[in-house]
Amino acid sequence: MRVHAFTDDALADHDAVGLVAALHSGEVSVREVVDAAVARVERVDPVLGAVAHAAHDRARTEALDPRPGFFAGVPTYLKDNVAAAGMPTGDGTDAYTAPVARRDGDVARMVRATGLVVLGKTRLSEFGFNAVAEHPRLGPVRSPWSTDHPAGASSAGAAALVAAGAVPLAHANDGGGSIRIPASVNGLVGLKPTRDRLAQDRVHRGMPVRIVSDGVLTRSVRDTAAFLREAERVYRALHLPPVGDITRPGRARLRVALNTTGMRHGASPEVAALTRGVGALLEELGHHVEEVAEVPADASLPDDFLLYWAFLASAVVRTGRLVHRRDWHPERLDHLTRGLDRHLRRHVHHLPAALLRMRRAPDRSAAFFARHDVLLTPTVAHETPLLGHLSPTLDHATIVERLLAWVAFTPVQNVTGDPSVSLPLATTSSGLPQGVVLSAGAGREALLLELSLELEQARPFASVRGSGAAPGAVS
Repeated sequence: MRVHAFTDDALADHDAVGLVAALHSGEVSVREVVDAAVARVERVDPVLGAVAHAAHDRARTEALDPRPGFFAGVPTYLKDNVAAAGMPTGDGTDAYTAPVARRDGDVARMVRATGLVVLGKTRLSEFGFNAVAEHPRLGPVRSPWSTDHPAGASSAGAAALVAAGAVPLAHANDGGGSIRIPASVNGLVGLKPTRDRLAQDRVHRGMPVRIVSDGVLTRSVRDTAAFLREAERVYRALHLPPVGDITRPGRARLRVALNTTGMRHGASPEVAALTRGVGALLEELGHHVEEVAEVPADASLPDDFLLYWAFLASAVVRTGRLVHRRDWHPERLDHLTRGLDRHLRRHVHHLPAALLRMRRAPDRSAAFFARHDVLLTPTVAHETPLLGHLSPTLDHATIVERLLAWVAFTPVQNVTGDPSVSLPLATTSSGLPQGVVLSAGAGREALLLELSLELEQARPFASVRGSGAAPGAVS
């Protein structure tokens, strides 16, 4: 059961860079492009459930006089955990009524400064804690590749709209895999930038360990590269080497470490084989691939990350009344959020040591990447589960056990702060996309993008449009 929005309109099957070219040539107008995107979203969202807030009328008005920038006139969405003027910020929860922001946060300002036209906001799991967005009241965000499967981690709504062809790219952020996991599930490119690479809203940059990075989900490597280039012109991290304008594969042959065993939960036999297949492709391209048993993190990372995750959930629970006053309803929090709060209370005495180890993680990573240029792993440990497997209505222990078994590889780079990109280079025996992750040392997005372009040329990415699904219909 697959669904897509691709049709013969102003968007056609363009990626964002292709759409920019069409706009510059006069082949299409901004108004036509925005109208086409709105029509596509309205066609598929009743099936996908990806939109948290629609600002379509405002986007149509903006299309009459779009902001300058490379992406001027290209439609997009923001994830519903960043502030955007005139739009509510719901964080995927029913625990409070989403307040309307009076001004743009730093992420929205950055996105708009590139010229992108914001059509609204996309759904996520409650506060981004779960690896699927299956709201007990609103229902799940479904993958356009299979409506029986979730669209992945907390950036689920963004991924579903991009994969379905409703918009060419969409904002996402990643605090444990929430760019890379939905990229894997939906056959997309998802790059988590280096810590501090791009602008962030205060709530994320104020964390004790800044595990969250903002970026985009795209259907092509060149779109991700172009967004990073343009975003860097808006906000430049002076302590990091610039990404620059990456438009072609690199010439250097790289030392690639391949790991399918993870730290506590390894990949399923099928996913391990698919990942080794990408390793074989890299060797065919002249890179040196070595299978290794280590990853660039301490053995304690799974426990430390779970405890820190619980700390963040507890901060939400404990400050809810202060922030939202009488509009705070903790009884509406889902089982995962409440269970994480209980986990912190039981293990809070371990938190200082966990924070210390997490802050030292970049040192271990730097040592690893002194020996290897790139780490290749699966994005997730096994094929995308069916809807309900990670439902927040399950008991907390079951959700956490299943989460840790599936999301076994991505949190490492959130702790180390390193860049990491998921590429849709594999397909499971049941026909679902399966991503692999390439990670590198801090500040080396350019290296990852060059390698990603090379792999995309060698093994072009599949599109849901090629599945035989009719436009706007489930097949």
